[in-house]
Order: sequence, then C-alpha cells, then structure tokens
Amino acid sequence: MDFPSTDIDLMEQASLVAVIATDPPARTAFPLHSHRQGQLIHAISGVMIVCSEGGSWVVPTGRAVWVPGGTRHEIQTAGEVQMRTVFVEPGVRAGLPDACRVIGVSTLLRELIVTAAKIDEYAANSPRAHRIMGLILDEIEIAPALSLHVPMPRHPALVELCTQLINQPSLQVTLAHWADEAHMNERTLARTFRRETGMTQGAWCRHARLLLSLPRLAAGASILELALEHGYESPSAFAAMFRKALGVPPSEYFRKS
Repeated sequence: MDFPSTDIDLMEQASLVAVIATDPPARTAFPLHSHRQGQLIHAISGVMIVCSEGGSWVVPTGRAVWVPGGTRHEIQTAGEVQMRTVFVEPGVRAGLPDACRVIGVSTLLRELIVTAAKIDEYAANSPRAHRIMGLILDEIEIAPALSLHVPMPRHPALVELCTQLINQPSLQVTLAHWADEAHMNERTLARTFRRETGMTQGAWCRHARLLLSLPRLAAGASILELALEHGYESPSAFAAMFRKALGVPPSEYFRKS
C-alpha cells in the first residue's frame, strides 16, 4: 500500500525507517537470518558477500543489496568493512523492490545514509530527520538495478578461494592451482563452479577484479595502480579488459555514468 504524499504522511513514513551503523572486523559472518523489515545493506567502505536463496553477491563500496522483509540471508565481510543498513518497515512504499537486487548507491544516497546513521534518538523525530529518511526512500526507489555483479559459489572450498581473491585481487589464479587448493580435479572444479555461479572460473575472476576496481577508479586511482593491484601485466591489459566488459575505457566510465 502506498501513502498519499502529504506532510503528515511523509513524517509517518520517515518514522518507519532506521539506519544502523556496524563496523565488524574482517571475516565476520552474520549467519542465516531474516528480518521483518526490508533492508538496504551497504558498505561505505570495504567488501561484503551477501547470500540468500535468490543468489549470492560480491558487494564492494559504492553498491548495496536490497533484501525484502522476511528473506533469509547471510552476510560475510571479506575485509575491514564499515556497514550501514537501512531498515524499512513493511508497506511504507509500494515502489520498493519485491526481490533481492544489487543497486548502485549514488553520492546523494550514500551521504543521506551516513548522515542518518549519526542521528541520535533525541533528534529522530525532528523535521530534519524525517526529511532525510524520506529522501533515503526516494533514492532507493529510483536506484538502478545493476547487472554487473559477481555471484558467489556455495561450495565451501570455492567460497574460500573466491574470498582470497576478493581480499587480494593481485593473486595469480589458475584453474589448476584452485583445483589443487580445493582438493578437486580440474574438471570437477570447473563443472561445480559453472553450476553454482553460471560463470567459468576464469570469467568469474576477471569480473570480480573489474567490480573491485570500480571504487578505486572512482576515487581517482591511476590505471597503472589498478593494473598492479588487480593482477594485470600492464595498464593496457587492464584497460582492454575494462573496455571489453563495460564498453568504454576506464578513463571514461564514470564520466559516462
């Protein structure tokens, strides 16, 4: 049910939104659980892995996962993470997603979430707080769903290998090395990986590195720095991979976005 947009109703909507700050240590696991409220799970820094029955996603800085109320999910932090979670009571907005999805977090939405997390209980009912919470809902509703995401496998040994790469993208990875580490033969690993992620192991590694490079690219890192950090032999090799995947060179990606 949607609500009419009067000032009173907007205040009521805003009172049904809360933002919680959590800064867990590296490799923290939040076991399978669910909430009555819908959640926008966002890391203002670091990388998370979010898993539900609908899928598993690598979520770096600048992205978030929307999880509808009642959806069982688990979260693991790949490294040091500053997590900010927006909780939204059921029925507040009809336009909120009804399934899990990865979304882009605009600069405005990020700053609203960061600001909301700092509002203490005494100011929570102020007109300013209501406006901030209302704008958060507006931004979530219009945030684009992102197709560029990296699904996580479920096999424990594969999860461990993928997490190692997430923590250190410069690692040189081969199917043979991963098979040896997982105590599997190469064909079994390749078949299992494709079945659980829909991607080959090589494609997964390339896409993971690409996704993990985006926050650093947005922060102004050079192509040389990104190539070295993500295991490419040269800046041109990184740029070629980037252009093939996203259609533009790294220097133009955020200008285009």
